[in-house]
Amino acid sequence: VIKFLNKVDLGQFKDPFMLDDILAYVDTIDEGNRAAKACVDIALHDLLGKLVDKPLYRLWGINPDNTPMTSFTIGIDTPEVVKLKTEEAARFRVLKVKLGGGNDREMIETVRSVTDVPIYVDVNQGWKDKHQALETIHWLAEQGIEFVEQPLPKTAVEDMAWLTDNSPLPIIADEAFQRLGDVAAFKGVYSGINIKLMKSTGLREAHKMITVARALDMKVMIGCMTETSCAVSAASQLSPLVDWADLDGNLLISNDIYKGMEVIDGKVTLNELPGIGIRKLKA
Repeated sequence: VIKFLNKVDLGQFKDPFMLDDILAYVDTIDEGNRAAKACVDIALHDLLGKLVDKPLYRLWGINPDNTPMTSFTIGIDTPEVVKLKTEEAARFRVLKVKLGGGNDREMIETVRSVTDVPIYVDVNQGWKDKHQALETIHWLAEQGIEFVEQPLPKTAVEDMAWLTDNSPLPIIADEAFQRLGDVAAFKGVYSGINIKLMKSTGLREAHKMITVARALDMKVMIGCMTETSCAVSAASQLSPLVDWADLDGNLLISNDIYKGMEVIDGKVTLNELPGIGIRKLKA
C-alpha cells in the first residue's frame, strides 16, 4: 500500500471536487491495488465532506433513517464454540453464518438452537457440486435463511447461473465480484452483489455499482473486510441504498483507533460528523 501511495501525485489537481478525474488517474497508476486505491478514494471523500461540513450521505441526498440492520458473523467452528458465539451476539438482529466446512447442517442447527433471527449464509466458494448445493439450499430455505453468498467457485459461471435459476433463495456474488463492469456481466448469473470498498476501489465506484445494479433489478449488499471503523464508517455512508449490510469488520478487531458509525439495536446508525463520520480516539 505504501509503495503504491508513494506513486500518487495529486499536486496536478487543483480542485478536490473533480473526483472522476482524480480517481481515474489513481486507477491508472498500477494494475490491481484495489485496497490502496480505496484509501485515496475514502480520504478524498472525507475531505470533501469536511470542506462543506456535511456527512457524505447528506451530500448524496441519502436518508439516514433508511439504514438496514447489519449482520454479525459466526465463523465455522465446533458446536460448542458456535453456540457460545451466537449467545454473545444476542444484540444483533441478523447473523451471518459461514458454511462450507463439511458441517453445514450442524452449524445452522446449532445457531437455531439459540436464536430465531434471520440468517445470511456465506459459503466462500466452499461447495463444488451444483446439485448438492441446490439440495442444501432447499434445506436452508426451511431454516429462515435470507440468501446464500458465493456458494460455488467464482470460475464456475455456468453452474452458478443454473443454481441461481433454480434456487429458492437469492444467490449473492462476493469473490466473483470486483469492479463496476462485473455488475452487468453477472445479471442472470447471480441474484445480487456484495459490494466491498476494498474491492471496488472505494466509494465513488461503489456508488455507481449500486445505481447499475438497481437498474438491472439486482439485489445489493454492502460488506467489508476485517477493517477499522474508518473503512466501515465510509461504507456505511452508502448503507441506506442497499438491501442488506454486513458491516461488522470493526467489531472483530481489538486495536481500532477510530470511532465512527454505530450499531444500535442491531441497526447501522449514522452520525452527523462531516465526511465519512469518524473521529480518532485518543492514544
